[in-house]
Amino acid sequence: MATERDLPTDTPPAVPRLSPEHYEPARVPPQVLRHAGRPDTLGVGRPGKIGLLELGFAKVGERTELVSHYQKSPLQIMRPLYFDPHRPDLPITFLMATGGGVLQADRLRTDLTFGPDSSGLLTTQAATKVYRMEHDYAVQQVFLTAGPGAYVEYLPDVTIPFADSRFYQRTVVTVDPTATVLVSESMTAGRLARGERHAYEVFASDLELRRPDGQLVALDAVRLEPRGSGVTGPAVLGGHDLMAAFYAVTPLAPAAEVADALHAALDGSGLLYGVSVLPQDSGAWLRVLSSDSVALHAALEHAWDAVRRLLTGTPAPLLRKS
Repeated sequence: MATERDLPTDTPPAVPRLSPEHYEPARVPPQVLRHAGRPDTLGVGRPGKIGLLELGFAKVGERTELVSHYQKSPLQIMRPLYFDPHRPDLPITFLMATGGGVLQADRLRTDLTFGPDSSGLLTTQAATKVYRMEHDYAVQQVFLTAGPGAYVEYLPDVTIPFADSRFYQRTVVTVDPTATVLVSESMTAGRLARGERHAYEVFASDLELRRPDGQLVALDAVRLEPRGSGVTGPAVLGGHDLMAAFYAVTPLAPAAEVADALHAALDGSGLLYGVSVLPQDSGAWLRVLSSDSVALHAALEHAWDAVRRLLTGTPAPLLRKS
């Protein structure tokens, strides 16, 4: 059970929330930064352009509860729900955006903190749509921290970069050596139903896995510029329209067993995929390519379910979003 000292508070960060030092990345990839400019519409810092969401979870009694919460439009949540029949202690939180998508000059930051022995599942309400941009670019950052003994699943829906969009996504996952975090990321080539494929200007993504002392365990960097070096060749997407990754950082099972579970989950799927253990035997990860959105979504669900059963003995819950 959490003590008062363990509970996250609503104390503002050391740097003011609305200062650029808080919502701007320390480094923006040059492929994205070259598009910096002053929009002729709402610029960076104007109302609605800086989206902030801070959630703190702690174990209270027999379950985990949301104990601190700050939000600034367009980022928000409703309330956590407890509908996993196999994990009634685990809150399921849907991350939402009121604007319907990401616009030029948007700067979005989400901070998710889980205290000792807490647990939680976070996902998005729907796909993240990144709209076309004439000036500047957009940034979305997520900082997830899992304390000692925590168990966290962060599984957002697919990101869809529209034609002429410029987007940088940074996810920093800080995991205590005794904690477990499952994370997925996926992106599509564009609005496939409209015949839009790789018409975005740049899609850049960094996923960092770190320890509490700041030690970098793994970095997965993606840089896609269709109008530059191209993205459809054999060393990039190989003609596929969708890409996804799944990461499991955990001490609950040997890294080789986690990798084997991921292999078994996708065996026979017909998809192009690869699995490897993470550095320091801290877990395993999966990369998968497809041109079938239904098949890709199913593959991620199978990977999640397989790893969850291995680590906790419970199946993944059904997430209904329609």
